[in-house]
Amino acid sequence: MKGSRFLARAFRARDDAAARRAREESRSRHHDATHHCYAIRPVRGDARWDDDGEPSGTAGRPILTAIEGAGLFDAAVVVVRWFGGTELGTGGLARAYGDAAEEALSGLTSTRCRPGRRMEVEYAYDDTGAVMRAVEASAAVRRDERYGDRATLVVDVPEDGVEALRRRLQDATSGRAELRSTGEAVLVPDAELP
Repeated sequence: MKGSRFLARAFRARDDAAARRAREESRSRHHDATHHCYAIRPVRGDARWDDDGEPSGTAGRPILTAIEGAGLFDAAVVVVRWFGGTELGTGGLARAYGDAAEEALSGLTSTRCRPGRRMEVEYAYDDTGAVMRAVEASAAVRRDERYGDRATLVVDVPEDGVEALRRRLQDATSGRAELRSTGEAVLVPDAELP
């Protein structure tokens, strides 16, 4: 647009720290660019943006508007600008940043998700089959397994499915399996709970 060049990159980010790290990577990669603006819309916490020296509201906010328009959460976009020598005005600048962000987002595939919690299931090896069936019936997503005296399965569970998983584990193992939260909020792919 009038000699300026824009490059946008969209990515998944859970928090502002991840978005700022991506911006710093962008600064390293494109050190000759004039501005590195970004916005993030986390599922938990407040949306953030930074105009990186552009007039207030002309870069970060239009980027955030593009993310919101795409209906995305835990998403961020960094837009890099190389100044082309011609002033664009605040309206032109906002349109250019918003258009760049929309273009970056248009190529993404997305998955409908819902808020969830990361949980750990600790159980005796003899209860493995029962635990796996309970986890599968609860729309939980398996993430990790650890083995020691007892097995530990790390799963992501939709918020509204935690108590159902707890009941299924209780019934399936006669109370031998322990379910505990790691305290980490996650997004779980949206699937109907049985």
